[in-house]
Amino acid sequence: MSTIESITLMLALVYSTSLLYWGGKKWGALVSGALLLGATIASFFWPLLLILLGAVLVVTALGQYQPAFANAEGRPNRIREICQHFFALSMLLVGVQYAINAGMLYAGETPWLMRPDIGDAFLPIAGGIELKAILTLGLWDQNHPAAVVMLCVVLLTGLICKRAFCGWACPLGLAGEYLFKLRKRFIPAELLPPAWIDWPLRMVKYLLLAALVYLVVSMPTASLPNYLTGNYHKVADLKMAVFFMMPSLIALIGFSIIFALAAWRRQGFCRYICPYGAMLGIVSFFSPFKIRRDTHHCLIETKGMSCDKCTRACPANISVHTQKNIHSDECQACMRCVSACPKKEALQFSTRNGIKLSARGLMILLFTLMFMVPLFAYVSGYWHSQTPQDIKMELIQKLDRVGH
Repeated sequence: MSTIESITLMLALVYSTSLLYWGGKKWGALVSGALLLGATIASFFWPLLLILLGAVLVVTALGQYQPAFANAEGRPNRIREICQHFFALSMLLVGVQYAINAGMLYAGETPWLMRPDIGDAFLPIAGGIELKAILTLGLWDQNHPAAVVMLCVVLLTGLICKRAFCGWACPLGLAGEYLFKLRKRFIPAELLPPAWIDWPLRMVKYLLLAALVYLVVSMPTASLPNYLTGNYHKVADLKMAVFFMMPSLIALIGFSIIFALAAWRRQGFCRYICPYGAMLGIVSFFSPFKIRRDTHHCLIETKGMSCDKCTRACPANISVHTQKNIHSDECQACMRCVSACPKKEALQFSTRNGIKLSARGLMILLFTLMFMVPLFAYVSGYWHSQTPQDIKMELIQKLDRVGH
């Protein structure tokens, strides 16, 4: 596990453990801390233990000098923004580390900076193929094991806490927010499309998802071992990196459309293009947690007021104030509606039987899922790529000639 991955992982897990403790969940904090320490010791990687101790010192100091920040106190919007920027900064640093590693390989030099395996999270097709190989043949991939780990982690977040990954963790979603705000400074109008266009456009991401699923499902099971040990799969991450760093004309047009959508409409990329969003939208229907409106406390029913602050705050334009439970596949559990509601008890992110999840609780849950699972995968030997560097160094020189 690379240094950036280790620091990010330990900071997130130590921070979430401290939030459990300060939130009164001391048994939860004890279990979380014990699992974290046990997994770190079991890794037999002493730098990881040092980073864990460093993370404990950082979070402790934070609690002394910035208690409100350390305890994640405040409105849901503030807590979510902290979470989003943490993930975005982590992925930016990982991207820089990956670029240096790939650049040295291309130059024929042995990289002094380790390749971050979390980059395999950007290989969803590879992750899907690996998952199929595991389920049908019991075969674990040795070249990009982190791809299937992160695919399962993202699916797990959708199954447990709706599309919270999109609203709280996805760096592309955060970039889209900034693009939209930039456009609004020059063109303040909302520019929302009419409903008869919006619905068909929303189906585009599901068509893209169907195409990706078809690529995985249609691959013959008998060919999976050869594919997973083939040269193309060994450098799939480098192929992906070249696609983004040296895009073709068609790719540039595609990127321009994505940027335009993100600037045109809030969450435009998430709403119309992102296949990950489509996948999580489907999975989120099975999540026990939903935004739920309590009519016994809502000002509409109790005071006869025409309050629609929750609806106006929703970036997905869901009519929150007219529904009791929000089942929409576009709900990202961002809690903007909860933050906007003038009556605290009227709107909650909860289960059918009344188990409520606060913004702080949702952040703890996300950190635990997205960092504890990779930590255990690393300890179990299903995280680090086993592709030799000399093989990658050889294949990167003829990358354009490496095919399926």
